[in-house]
Amino acid sequence: MTIPGFILRNAFRNKRRLMLTLLSVTLSLFLFTMLQTALRELTQPAQTDESALRVVARHKVSLGNVLPVKHQSRIERIPGVHTCMKLTWFGGIYKDPKDFFPQFAVDADKITDIFSEAQFDPQEMAAFLKDRAACVVGIKTMDRFGWKIGDKITLQGTIWPCDPQLTIRAVYRGGIDETNLFFHHEYMDELCGKPSLCGTFWIRAENAEAIPGLIQRIDETFANTDAETKTETERAFVLEFVSMIGNVKVLIGSICSVIVFTMILVTASTMSMAIRERSREIAILKAIGYDGWQIFSLILAESFGLALTGGVLGCFGAWFGTWLMFQHVNIAAVSNGMFIKFEVTPHIVVSGMLIAVVLGLVSCLAPAYSSIRMSVVTGLKELD
Repeated sequence: MTIPGFILRNAFRNKRRLMLTLLSVTLSLFLFTMLQTALRELTQPAQTDESALRVVARHKVSLGNVLPVKHQSRIERIPGVHTCMKLTWFGGIYKDPKDFFPQFAVDADKITDIFSEAQFDPQEMAAFLKDRAACVVGIKTMDRFGWKIGDKITLQGTIWPCDPQLTIRAVYRGGIDETNLFFHHEYMDELCGKPSLCGTFWIRAENAEAIPGLIQRIDETFANTDAETKTETERAFVLEFVSMIGNVKVLIGSICSVIVFTMILVTASTMSMAIRERSREIAILKAIGYDGWQIFSLILAESFGLALTGGVLGCFGAWFGTWLMFQHVNIAAVSNGMFIKFEVTPHIVVSGMLIAVVLGLVSCLAPAYSSIRMSVVTGLKELD
């Protein structure tokens, strides 16, 4: 009997208990990995070199308040501004409320400059600019509904009192989010009776170094007016939506802590029962010359094997499962726009595996210590 064979034989002594414990560790680390991925996607929005140049000016009070369109001309004259575009959340319904996707009214002639990382077909964009009732749609939304160039769609207004009837003239690919629909702000203004209002102004700075000063200058320009602004980077603007949900970091962190604590209790309980059943064997090992460290090593190897197997199945299972699932599933549609993507990163997998390593060590300390302290005579009497 070799040492590895001895460890494996002990591990499989009670197969039902082993499988149940392994299943609990696997599911716990799978859940931990998924929660950490969700936290990362919510609190670390994707960013590109182009998006780092964008800042957003909104009403200082809240996103529910609108800004006068006349602000745009003043913003365009501020040093450091390359392009300023009106962008208003429309939030209409397409056929059914469950068919949600983001819709925005924009300055059509400036969209390619503001979202320069997206890929637009020049001929399609020319057709979009000519038709005031046209729209540009992201490729993921096109694929989701099976749309094609030339299709007509109607959006039922929920926030704005109009129902724009749009014709798809262009498709864009690439960029951070491929689920959006953009249409002419002028068309929405006409349908609503020319209110001369917009939700936000999206500004592209001339360079990254100009952004801090630009943000300050924009807000100072409209200070003490009836429509003061709050200007921030695109990243900060996106994170504000996450903050509306609540303190996501504390919530998910608390759940993950409970998961880890529960895993330690379950694994420690399993190891305690397994070692208690083998008290006579441990006493015999001591009697034939095994010291405390050697016995601890045997117990640690069994605990590590259980924890690491669960870690591999749970963490790598979550990575492979999400990769395979989202090859065929539109995560933005499933999550109603909460997640643009859902990627289990190597960092998250490594974090889960480190927890498995700690679990394997901590869960065997108490039972191993008690077995080492137990005398040979006591051990031999244990199961007599």
